[in-house]
Amino acid sequence: MTKKKSDAAPLILVDGSSYLYRAFHALPPLSTSSGKPTGAVRGVISMLRRHLKEHPDSTVTVVFDAKGKTFRDELFADYKSHRPPMPDELREQIQPIHDIVDAMGLPRLVVEGVEADDVIGTLALEAQRKGQEVIISTGDKDMAQLVRPGITLVNTMSNTEMDSEGVVEKFGVGPELIIDFLALMGDKSDNIPGVPGVGQKTALALLQNLGGLDTIYADLDAIAPLGFRGARTLGKKMAEHREAAELSYKLATIKTDVEMPIHPQDLHNGAPQRDRLIELFGELEFRSWLEELSGEEADEAMAEAVEREYAVVTDMAEFDAWLEKLKDSEIFAFDTETTSLSYMQAKLVGLSFAVEPYRAAYVPLAHDYMGAPEQLPFDEVLAKLKPILEDPAQKKVGQNLKYDSHILANYDIELRGIERDTMLESYVLDSTASRHDMDSLALKYLGEKTVHFEDIAGKGVKQLTFNQIEVDKAGPYAAEDADITLRLHRELSGRLEQIPPLVKVLEEIEMPLLPVLIHMERNGTYLDAQMLAGQSGELEQKMRAVEQKAFDEAGEEFNLGSTKQLGAILFDKLQIPVIKKTPKGAPSTAEPVLQELALSHELPALIMQYRGLAKLKNTYTDKLPQMIDPASGRVHTSYHQAVAATGRLSSSDPNLQNIPIRSEEGRRIRQAFVAPEGSVIIAADYSQIELRIMAHLSGDKGLVDAFARGEDIHRATAAEVFGEKPDEVSDEQRRRAKAINFGLIYGMSAFGLAKQLGIPRADAQKYVDLYFERYPGVRAYMDNTRKQASENGYVETLFGRRLYLPEINSRNGMQRQAAERTAINAPMQGSAADIIKRAMITVDTWLAEQGLATKLIMQVHDELVLEVPEKEVKKVTEGITGLMQGAAELDVPLIVDVGQGHNWDEAH
Repeated sequence: MTKKKSDAAPLILVDGSSYLYRAFHALPPLSTSSGKPTGAVRGVISMLRRHLKEHPDSTVTVVFDAKGKTFRDELFADYKSHRPPMPDELREQIQPIHDIVDAMGLPRLVVEGVEADDVIGTLALEAQRKGQEVIISTGDKDMAQLVRPGITLVNTMSNTEMDSEGVVEKFGVGPELIIDFLALMGDKSDNIPGVPGVGQKTALALLQNLGGLDTIYADLDAIAPLGFRGARTLGKKMAEHREAAELSYKLATIKTDVEMPIHPQDLHNGAPQRDRLIELFGELEFRSWLEELSGEEADEAMAEAVEREYAVVTDMAEFDAWLEKLKDSEIFAFDTETTSLSYMQAKLVGLSFAVEPYRAAYVPLAHDYMGAPEQLPFDEVLAKLKPILEDPAQKKVGQNLKYDSHILANYDIELRGIERDTMLESYVLDSTASRHDMDSLALKYLGEKTVHFEDIAGKGVKQLTFNQIEVDKAGPYAAEDADITLRLHRELSGRLEQIPPLVKVLEEIEMPLLPVLIHMERNGTYLDAQMLAGQSGELEQKMRAVEQKAFDEAGEEFNLGSTKQLGAILFDKLQIPVIKKTPKGAPSTAEPVLQELALSHELPALIMQYRGLAKLKNTYTDKLPQMIDPASGRVHTSYHQAVAATGRLSSSDPNLQNIPIRSEEGRRIRQAFVAPEGSVIIAADYSQIELRIMAHLSGDKGLVDAFARGEDIHRATAAEVFGEKPDEVSDEQRRRAKAINFGLIYGMSAFGLAKQLGIPRADAQKYVDLYFERYPGVRAYMDNTRKQASENGYVETLFGRRLYLPEINSRNGMQRQAAERTAINAPMQGSAADIIKRAMITVDTWLAEQGLATKLIMQVHDELVLEVPEKEVKKVTEGITGLMQGAAELDVPLIVDVGQGHNWDEAH
């Protein structure tokens, strides 16, 4: 009698081990910002979330293989023996998956001595016998043997579902013959031997015509009349390998009588642990899931606890009352809403304030959509706010207040009294923990999902500017910005206070630097647009010439910008060996690959040359003139304090850090950065600052003495390593010594050095050994730094800035070694960043105190660039040298090289 199907929700049994591998190999190699692999985690958890969504009333039980041997290993010593070891990147993801499954409240089973298949088979049949519908979620074909009325297979990765008819359709035989099918043809994935010479077609012919393994072996003579190729001799071969077939049958059979610690009726989903999930999703940077969870939690918390009071101020009496609140507050949060992210051209639309948590106001001023409500008089509001905003004694906090300062400066208001910036508080607290935008910080530190700009403005080409957004929508969004900022400040400042060195970094470096960057950005720099236009034309001609050479080399014309066409030419037509593939399996034509191929093939070298010229033209000579501000006639970059993990500044729109200087064409671009008539450009550059910091940190006598004597450090190193007198060191020896000096401070291995110098690895290792023999203090510093980083989880700069290294104790060797290289370099690069920031603060203050017209206009790596009236050149040259050299006290002298010219290239 057939059992009646239950109306109850099905029991879902998930083959976690199957999905673990499949997700790892099927999905791109995703990772966190710190390099922690997450692809398999995301794949497995996505699948579980899908089951929960589609079957909200079902118990979702996740089963994983246990560590160690199973009964199948006792049957067959070579079972799964050919499988390579689990990749480190996958092994690292197992525990996070287990942790998330547990936090989701899902039953997780691991039974020793058997595989996940056996646990699933036992539970499935027990549940089915009791009338419970069962869904087995897996990607493994051997599970098809379990299918029967009441048990179906689902593969969420291929989006397929199989009942008995589906098994026949897919495999050619029903569930009752799947074991026989696997026993005959074997299973390479599990190293099940099968019968030699019997493949899928032969196995199907036997099973469909004769029946199962027992039937076949009962009458082997029945095989020959089947008439397929090889049928005549197959009976003899089957007889010879009967033992292998029977062993394979046992190996392929899923055990359905495992002694279980739990029964299907005892399996239930528990309540999700939201705090734990938020923690785990935050660590793994699963932003959308984190937002989803945090949003739910925030909604519940707000409903039960604090009610937000967000006011939209359109009444002057109410505005005046808010002015009094601002004046009376110890500190208030402040934000602007504008029409653009371009700080020189953006127009003010409104302002928001918060003086206590959950209480904020938005003052709309310039919403101009059809039907917009009447708003307070723009000029009158700014006139009343100006004294408060310019009062240095009135403390303000904001998120990226540099931008807001620019907006106010466009209306002749100089924002003073900037006490803290939450973006910088977060950055100093932990530069690598997360992004430092307000939405990310609210999620991480407050557990709140904020209203995103896209939520009220839309996306893409149809996105509204803030002045077009209805005040009813704009008000809560803008007020929330101020409220969240104030609450973030309270949270972050409390955390910072527990680490005094970081408070010092914030208060003595990052916050004082903020007004300096504002001055630099507003100063901007002149560009000779005509010169750049001429360079664009010349670059175009050079590109066409290189393009023609490439056509000649390839023997046909093709699109040099198409990676697909380039790959076809290089690897199909010219038969150049493929040395690396993309994640999708195509031959790679990335820059490092072309560099290697260019050593022995002309076409890759031409492609690299073409790409270099195209980048200069598209990124600089064509684009820079378009970025000249029509009002100032200058280019105004944006400097970013909270991007680079080590503390270095970066810039964008335009990016001044990446203008190439190694090629003649790249240097010529700098010639377009010019001084106005009556002024010159002065460039002041720290000489070999990171090597000097290395000498100071390591205390190595040889290095310290060489710098103290003012020697050419690369020549001095060459003399030590190669056993030459300094004046007899060749240019090639100096070049190699320079590669060693800089390579080692960046954690370069002998392998990397060999590759850079184009020498055998043994020779490179000999150079490294000689270097450490001559400079033992450097080796000791590196060893101690690795050890301290491993123990503390972070390294520090000379001024106390911390760089956290989450992978420093990773079981993944490559990740750990990368973290160790970072640990060695970060104190030097970070200290160099701190020193030039301190110099910028000092120089900016000095220029103001001296009443000079000189402008600080750029900071690029270890260099400051100034626009100096000719009459101030002597004073500025002398002054800036002393100020920059005095930015830090090291055991070796800080040297500053100062140059001048009519353009940046001449000055540098």
